[in-house]
Amino acid sequence: MKQEEDKFTGLPENAFRELKPGEVYHPLMSPNQNYPEVNFWSVSWGIAMAILFSAAAAYLGLKVGQVFEAAIPIAIIAVGVSGAAKRKNALGENVIIQSIGACSGVIVAGAIFTLPALYILQAKYPDMSVTFMQVFISSLLGGVLGILFLIPFRKYFVSDMHGKYPFPEATATTQVLVSGEKSGSQAKPLLLAGIIGGLYDFIVATFGWWNETFTTRVSNMGEILAEKAKLVFKINTGAAILGLGYIVGLKYASIICAGSLAVWWIIVPCMSMIWGDNVLNAWNPEITSTVGAMSPEEIFKYYAKSIGIGGIAMAGVIGIIKSWGIIKSAVGLAAKEMGGKSNTEKNVLRTQRDLSMKIIAIGSIITLILITLFFYFDVMQGNLVHTLVAILLVAGISFLFTTVAANAIAIVGTNPVSGMTLMTLILASVVMVAVGLKGPSGMVASLVMGGVVCTALSMAGGFITDLKIGYWLGSTPAKQETWKFLGTIVSAATVGGVMIILNKTYGFTSGALSAPQANAMAAVIEPLMSGVGAPWLLYGIGAVIAIILTLCKVPALAFALGMFIPLELNVPLVVGGAVNWYVTSRSKDTSLNNERGEKGTLLASGFIAGGALMGVVSAAMRFGGINLVNEAWLNNTLSQVFALVAYALLILYFVKASMKVK
Repeated sequence: MKQEEDKFTGLPENAFRELKPGEVYHPLMSPNQNYPEVNFWSVSWGIAMAILFSAAAAYLGLKVGQVFEAAIPIAIIAVGVSGAAKRKNALGENVIIQSIGACSGVIVAGAIFTLPALYILQAKYPDMSVTFMQVFISSLLGGVLGILFLIPFRKYFVSDMHGKYPFPEATATTQVLVSGEKSGSQAKPLLLAGIIGGLYDFIVATFGWWNETFTTRVSNMGEILAEKAKLVFKINTGAAILGLGYIVGLKYASIICAGSLAVWWIIVPCMSMIWGDNVLNAWNPEITSTVGAMSPEEIFKYYAKSIGIGGIAMAGVIGIIKSWGIIKSAVGLAAKEMGGKSNTEKNVLRTQRDLSMKIIAIGSIITLILITLFFYFDVMQGNLVHTLVAILLVAGISFLFTTVAANAIAIVGTNPVSGMTLMTLILASVVMVAVGLKGPSGMVASLVMGGVVCTALSMAGGFITDLKIGYWLGSTPAKQETWKFLGTIVSAATVGGVMIILNKTYGFTSGALSAPQANAMAAVIEPLMSGVGAPWLLYGIGAVIAIILTLCKVPALAFALGMFIPLELNVPLVVGGAVNWYVTSRSKDTSLNNERGEKGTLLASGFIAGGALMGVVSAAMRFGGINLVNEAWLNNTLSQVFALVAYALLILYFVKASMKVK
């Protein structure tokens, strides 16, 4: 049958809302047709993107502790190169390019949060050995495990929960890919917003014309409040985070921000009042000053953030309990297929075709065996008991928290993987000490275990974005799932190589590369392996808060994410959410409100895409030694006043442009 010429006019009206009873979502690419997806073009470009962005993300992550989301810049490049090559019906190919290339960001996040701690501790314990294979294999096997564990939950997150989660990053990436297929009304506002948002964020990051963050420290009264009462207010004035808030929406943004304000305006001041004259450093040797002598930022970093970690962990456990039926059915389906009792239809629609449960189950078993062998021969030095305990911990935590990682990405677009990994490291250290593994060898074991889990959870969270994009556009899930493994191999090898080069060039303890998460992991794990302990009280407080919120019908994970993510990144989410509410509620005409809401989603996607792409360019310039920021100006309070003025003008443009529909 001759393939019809597709004219993509934008996503269906019901793409972002909940479906009515009996209503069906029809993706852009028809399930009854075949489209170009996997070929030499898409695979080769996907590999190139995985290598390029793995190297860039690894450097930036180790430098400032932030890993940019690679999906959007890769989608922009995919659209650009397919357009330049005048490829027809390139939408399916671009999804594959993005899916393979996006492995870079998630593998990097999994690796750099934990594995550089091996090099950091090696400086103190010269007997510790760190090899390329340890970094490569732990990243690779963790990534593979994350893919395999997530696939059984694809249908639940992308289809069954359609319209119930905002999926901010997937929304922005999808809009970019759709715009590449046409030059109509949808592409122009997306492109214009991308240029405005990109230039706005580029000016801040590269030239520093105004400060990226406004704080109440701008005034003398604000300084006094921060020093005496430990009260501070902060807001990031970037375009990308404003766009993110719009897509998240006012409901979830308010819950996230409420969690942040609870920590910064209640818990931090109360900690200063209760423990003001004490030095609480039992679990962290870096802490040398009293709580009262610390700034609000330091109290958050060393103490209050741990409450957020406890909240995330408990919210995760609650989420696992709530979704136990889904987990049980996924395992049951795998058991049926393994026993040859599968009732899967062979004529299932192309857009609903996953890798078979038999392949997933066998692949998971083989991956776990390989991890076990890796642990036994390389990490645990031939100790069978230690190996078995380690693999049980890694497999259990990775599988159970897969849904938590996917849930977090679906809500806010941010994976709390560092928090879950820190909890994993603490749990692993306590258990491994209990079975007799201590000292430097115990540190290596716990960090490698943490690296596998961190990469698995990072991959699970990132991959649900790819699958949601494919669901909206009409890709073949099985093809996305198959070729994701290739991207994982390429990204893991690149990250391992880049990490060794950066360690030899700069070192992770020199200050040239801060590696903040890895340094935090090293600081936590060293006393644990020496039998000192962990901030169990703070974790417990967070856990109790999560339970109370659940009983009050408040989404505990969203609130706990707010407690963990810094205040300045949470407040702009509410601003973006408020813009969403405003533009979609000004008219009594529901259809007009819907049109304005969709236009706003396009503009928000442009802000996110432009900001992400220019972030990569700015990072590349810094890497090349080009730094045009005047630090003296940024230390001037006027730079923060300018930031508010620029932010107000950006919001005004956002509102006006969103409400202007034909």
